[in-house]
Amino acid sequence: MRAIIDKLYKDQFLQEHELTDLLYGLKPEEESYLFAKAQEIRTKHYGKKVYMRGLIEFTNYCKRDCQYCGIRASNKKADRYRLSIDQVLDACVEGERLGYQTYVLQGGEDEYFTDSRLVELIEAIKKKFPKAAITLSVGEKPYESYLKYFEAGADRYLLRHETASEELYNRLHPRMSFLHRKECLNNLKRIGYQVGAGFMVGLPGQKVEDYVRDLIYLKELEPHMVGIGPFIPHKDTPLGGETGGTLEQTLILLAIIRLLLPKVLLPATTALGTINPFGREKGLQAGANVVMPNLTPMQVREKYSLYDGKICTGDEAAECRRCIEQRINKAGFELDMGRGDHKEWRGRDVY
Repeated sequence: MRAIIDKLYKDQFLQEHELTDLLYGLKPEEESYLFAKAQEIRTKHYGKKVYMRGLIEFTNYCKRDCQYCGIRASNKKADRYRLSIDQVLDACVEGERLGYQTYVLQGGEDEYFTDSRLVELIEAIKKKFPKAAITLSVGEKPYESYLKYFEAGADRYLLRHETASEELYNRLHPRMSFLHRKECLNNLKRIGYQVGAGFMVGLPGQKVEDYVRDLIYLKELEPHMVGIGPFIPHKDTPLGGETGGTLEQTLILLAIIRLLLPKVLLPATTALGTINPFGREKGLQAGANVVMPNLTPMQVREKYSLYDGKICTGDEAAECRRCIEQRINKAGFELDMGRGDHKEWRGRDVY
């Protein structure tokens, strides 16, 4: 296996059968070697820096019915909310006080937030915080909508592809299409966003071959950011009784992604910290270099429940900021509160 890892380290590429071999049976010493090579690559390009993004979950309404998601349209037990522009701006003010220069606006596919309302929100943030980067994560939209958000000032867009297995994707996402998901990601790149894709680990029915498809797809797409995390069941969904994804498998995939895409921005997700008390630190040690503490107002934070057991729902923003900084430093890394753009990002040209 070391020879395969060395080839990946050198070429940033593996054949399908080599990726399959790598994922099917790493021994503990081979896992350690993989993590060490991933760490070497992230240190080469980003040093020990870990970038902070302030997450603002501004609506938990969603028209979609994804089988695994706690805010799916069919979950009648979800306690719905929407933040006003003033509430979002207040969260950004608190973020600025704490040093954040990137805000991630995440929400379900909420039809209340029309293009005009989203543009108004983006422009309000940019007017008050002109140097801050805005990341959107609001799902599938037409090309024209993505373009409007970009022209209003949005810099980045996160749209996890969830799984590159078309059959699995279509089974888990009623009335949705993996081909359309890919089209959305291609449109975002064409417009000029810094684009984030990613997938879940440990979905029911997911196989090693599906992960290989994910890795090959990511290499073809070459996104600026990749967010992966373990599947964690939510009790009020059709998959509530299923077994979740594992820390070990997620870490292995993080390290492989770091070697496939050496300069990618790679979060150590909240989901990792949810399934293991030191999950985020382990993610950083496997090659990740981004964390996204929560700036969502305390009174609604627990309502943005994508999965059960989510950590940090009871922490004040300042408390969360201090805690994650201490954890980052203790793990041997350095906090960077800058925008944290992709190493090869060259600006906002519209094609």
